[in-house]
Amino acid sequence: MNRRHFLQYTGATATSLALSGLLAPKAHGASKPNILFLFADDQTYASLHAMGNDEIETPNLDRLVQRGTTFTHAYNQGGWHGAVCVASRTMLCTGRFLWHAHEREKHLVEEAAQRHLWPQLLKDQGYDTYMSGKWHVQIDPKRIFDQVRHVRPGMPKDNYHTTKLGYNRPLEGQPDNWKPWDTTQGGYWEGGKHWSEVLGDNGVDFLTQATKQDNPFFMYLAFNAPHDPRQSPKEFVDRYPLDNIAVPHNFLPRNPYDVAMGCGPGLRDEDLAPYPRTKHAVKVHRQEYYAIITHMDEQIGRILDTLEKTGQADNTYIVFTADHGLAVGQHGLLGKQNMYDHSVRVPLTISGPGIAKDKRISTPVYLQDIMTTTLDWAGIDTPEHVEFKSLSPLLKGEGATHYDAIYGAYMNKQRMVTDDDFKLIYYPKIDKTLLFDLKKDPGEEVNLADDPAYAEQLKALWKTLKVEQARVGDSLVLAAK
Repeated sequence: MNRRHFLQYTGATATSLALSGLLAPKAHGASKPNILFLFADDQTYASLHAMGNDEIETPNLDRLVQRGTTFTHAYNQGGWHGAVCVASRTMLCTGRFLWHAHEREKHLVEEAAQRHLWPQLLKDQGYDTYMSGKWHVQIDPKRIFDQVRHVRPGMPKDNYHTTKLGYNRPLEGQPDNWKPWDTTQGGYWEGGKHWSEVLGDNGVDFLTQATKQDNPFFMYLAFNAPHDPRQSPKEFVDRYPLDNIAVPHNFLPRNPYDVAMGCGPGLRDEDLAPYPRTKHAVKVHRQEYYAIITHMDEQIGRILDTLEKTGQADNTYIVFTADHGLAVGQHGLLGKQNMYDHSVRVPLTISGPGIAKDKRISTPVYLQDIMTTTLDWAGIDTPEHVEFKSLSPLLKGEGATHYDAIYGAYMNKQRMVTDDDFKLIYYPKIDKTLLFDLKKDPGEEVNLADDPAYAEQLKALWKTLKVEQARVGDSLVLAAK
């Protein structure tokens, strides 16, 4: 039997077994649902075709949107250093708000001993727990998951970054030596196979293993994509000709407050493109961003297909989100260390038993609310140390509010609060305030802070910000307002 016929035979056999129920999971006691958590890195909320971005191809993420409920205004609270993903993931794992999570970051072994961490809470309710991919939390995942594969660092290290050739590019009129598909440059290609494809393999394998277990599963599959170096096979980059890539309407050659907000030259993310920003450079970076997202989407499709073929889809909640967004050329910025919506908002879609299909919920939430929501699905009362709220009431259509306001922070350099379609951003280093009407100005281009017509709105937001500071453990003293 040749290889092609063998693969056809084995594929048909696996499908036949799934249909006959031989690969289907056994009943899980009181039918506790499975939980499949798919996590991206650096993916902004506005990067799914199904959510209105006609430039990008995301057929499998679109499938999740169509089959589930999407929270259109899901936020990350921010970060305590440039690797914002560390704060986001620590909040997710501990269930604590930003600065409380920061306080506990160096005590995660103690947290684990108290069985406080996300996978442990599910494990204690009978779940088999699996993890692969990016971690970037200050505890070995092998301490808190049953099975762990391919623990990845914060970002892949490639030769162009090591030699600095991956920065300050592309330059107008000069050759660009960067090729996302060049497998000799390491990065996502280190080990011989693209990391997104390896994670796809792990997901398929984990799901197949789960059919042989009596327990429900919790799978934490975390892609490094689309974090830079944004590498993907050439066929994916070729899907995005530069002529088809639009320059964002809020493009700036340079953000006037970049140094004050901690996002000036010298911040690694911002040094990827030249100063001043050029439209050509922004288009190239967006081309590579879209390509690696589409490549990741294909791997997610493999995972979803396996979930269905193994007969586990009907009893599985699927969550897709990201740890934070990314500017990729908006407001003169490249990175995520800012309080604009493109960097603090993420995609968040949930599908599974009882979840409404093709539904949108605009109520502002935090992405870390997923932690508490999964505890709900598992029948676990929210522990006292968990501060984020379950999304279950919103998913059931019970009420239209969730938090009084949405808070954000970056180190001691930026503070943000969003309430009733208005956003306040403050840069303490230069005592600069920005005010945006997000309903009329979703691109955050018109600063209303000095407009007398908005004085009362501004005053109310300052009061709200200080209330939220107390709620999340923020000790930074702001100027009297």
